[in-house]
Amino acid sequence: MKRKRVIVMDVVGLSPDHFESGAEIPHLRGLFENGRLYRTRTVFPALTLPVQASVTTGLAPAAHGVVANGFYFPEQYQVAFWEQASSLVRGERVWERLKAKDPSIKTALLFFQNSLYASSDVVITPKPLHTEEGLVQWCYSKPVGLYESLCQEIGAFELMHYWGPLASIESSRWIARAAVQVLDRERPDLMFVYLPHLDYCSQKMGPEVPEILDELALVDEAVGIVVEGVRDLGLYEETVFVVFSEYTFSEVRGDVSLNRVLRDEGFLRVREINGREYLDLELSPAFAMVDHQVAHVYTKPGMEAPVRRLLEDTPGVDRVMDRKEQALEGVDHPRSGDLVAVSARDRWFSYPWWHDADREPDFARHIDIHRKPGYDPLELFFEEGTLEISRDTDLIHGSHGYPPCEARDDTVLLVSGDVNSAPGPGGEVRITDMAGMIQGLCLGETPA
Repeated sequence: MKRKRVIVMDVVGLSPDHFESGAEIPHLRGLFENGRLYRTRTVFPALTLPVQASVTTGLAPAAHGVVANGFYFPEQYQVAFWEQASSLVRGERVWERLKAKDPSIKTALLFFQNSLYASSDVVITPKPLHTEEGLVQWCYSKPVGLYESLCQEIGAFELMHYWGPLASIESSRWIARAAVQVLDRERPDLMFVYLPHLDYCSQKMGPEVPEILDELALVDEAVGIVVEGVRDLGLYEETVFVVFSEYTFSEVRGDVSLNRVLRDEGFLRVREINGREYLDLELSPAFAMVDHQVAHVYTKPGMEAPVRRLLEDTPGVDRVMDRKEQALEGVDHPRSGDLVAVSARDRWFSYPWWHDADREPDFARHIDIHRKPGYDPLELFFEEGTLEISRDTDLIHGSHGYPPCEARDDTVLLVSGDVNSAPGPGGEVRITDMAGMIQGLCLGETPA
């Protein structure tokens, strides 16, 4: 098999159902008609950081250690979400394996998670600076100065379009344009590109509403920017496009506040500072680090059994897993909670522990993705008439993370061109097969 240039596009929320008509996705449809489309089984938990780490290592979360979008550091009694350091991922990444086989291969990572300080030749990822003058919107890049050079060509990357109430297609468009520029300047043999737009819309509107097709058309246009850019550079015939989705969405109708449940039964402690209530992770018998439809629950010795009974009796909780059960789902790792809870398919987990809005912590009504001890989808909404973040949990209509166990959980893997690329035995495709498939395409290796 001849070596190929490989461009991997992560189109979050893309579903096999979106290809049934294809009217809204002419660019994706074009790649499908000249390639192959597979239904793919993702990993648990079906969350961005764990899935992307599995794609780039070929390992399950139990092996690579990225078990959520957040990390609990027990030595510091601290939860931090969206930590970006590449070193947090255990296991060899696909670009490292490629370099070991052929040092001349050049690789690029555009806006992939856990890519900060990665050993890839080219990296672009958001890393805003918090200064006394305020927030400096900046992206880390390698080679040094690449981001600043891109800004001269396509303008600066605007964080407000990437996350928050003003999140829009503009962030995915910028990333797509940057991908074309990187191809032109650096000529990577392998490039990963993250196009997140559909993720925001599916959380805000739900995956079933007709309006989601309009948003699907917009993200297809971003895919088209990359595809047509490759064509304009004269690289189309030597390029294979790999398009995948991390997870699909479930329609949801309400939240479950696990930390309030734990607090009401005496398992969670708070400290009052300046009239506001903050989690006391040191002295709490248990607390939940929540993330969409999954929660890692960390307990003090002897507390696991009563906390499990409480959670299993909580409406809106589908499953509670101990370490043995976590192993069956591929998420048993020292970073995982002593218990892992899964919401019902039509519910999601919110992080608050307070009952009195006057005592909420200072970050509750602001975009603060790192300090909140849980993912907060309400950061996509302003409170009506204000510039503060809404606390109305009924605004969320789509969520994800549930263990992939049915056909409706299947995601998409699309490979363009006439290549024998099917990973996995018997046509069964798992998202952990992608690293080996990508390596084979880049090196011209025939799949086993």
